[in-house]
Amino acid sequence: MAEVEAMYYEKLDKGVVRCVLCPQHCRLKDRQVGLCRVRSNHSGVLFTSNYGEISSLALDPIEKKPLFHFYPGSYILSAGSFGCNLACSFCQNYGIAHGNPPTHYLEPESMAELTCNSCDDGSIGLAFTYNEPSIWYEYILAVAPRLKERGLKTVLVTNGYVAKEPLQRLLPYIDACNIDVKAFNEQFYPELCHGRLQAVKETVENVIGKIHVEITTLLIPGKNDGEPEIRELSRWLASLDPNIVLHLSRYHPAYKLDLPPTPAATMLRAQEIAREYLNFVYTGNLPGEENNTYCRHCGHLLIQRNAYNVLNRGIEDGVCSFCHVKPTYIKGI
Repeated sequence: MAEVEAMYYEKLDKGVVRCVLCPQHCRLKDRQVGLCRVRSNHSGVLFTSNYGEISSLALDPIEKKPLFHFYPGSYILSAGSFGCNLACSFCQNYGIAHGNPPTHYLEPESMAELTCNSCDDGSIGLAFTYNEPSIWYEYILAVAPRLKERGLKTVLVTNGYVAKEPLQRLLPYIDACNIDVKAFNEQFYPELCHGRLQAVKETVENVIGKIHVEITTLLIPGKNDGEPEIRELSRWLASLDPNIVLHLSRYHPAYKLDLPPTPAATMLRAQEIAREYLNFVYTGNLPGEENNTYCRHCGHLLIQRNAYNVLNRGIEDGVCSFCHVKPTYIKGI
């Protein structure tokens, strides 16, 4: 594995370092490893061990990220490494987030070239996904400017658990992100994720209006699916931008949390509540549900979806084919 000196840390007394990349602020003695499992103290210097280490690489529909209002119907090369700076008991990708998957090394320039070559297969760029990309920070900061130089898009699929300064430094090279807001109550994050809700809220508030943003919330029975909580989440998002896309995803048992899957009725009721505040609310992991997009101006069908298959039925020359108003809330049409 390639080890490079990490960015964003402080040297303390007696060889101790404090990582300030994310709100965990891990204090590490010599040879200690942070919660993320990739940043460690070597004699008073913080190193990252996942630089350029690729565990997963695939060409995915952009809707799988999920991003429904960002270049709909396109594909994007998707890469992941290993590790995570949260410890969610319900992790859907625990094999790479908390396990030790096999990896192979790819230099930043090689990743940029590979991404460019993927355009022949319909890709618009590169998504850093599968595990938490913020702890892949140094590598992303090396790759993303190369992608921008080539006119390619860079996407983050993230838990939003990153400090403000490194986030602001990275944002000029990022085009879109999907941020997990895992719950909207103060107990959920410390009990199930080893984190804090406020830090994630600050990330969402810091990126809204700067790049394209969509939100995902996995609804877990009895943990974060109460109607008052859904209402508060939706009201908060609407105060930032009523056109922000909210994806409500259905929980299935995974990793250390073994609860029954979220009832379909709960999902549909949550969607109904969220739509009182937000213009675009979609459901995930719920077979047969309609996730079409309609014109905000006239109600005409703009985009028809069948799982990840997208049919553009109502957009011509970048405007609604019925009322001829441009749907500015959809990027890349």
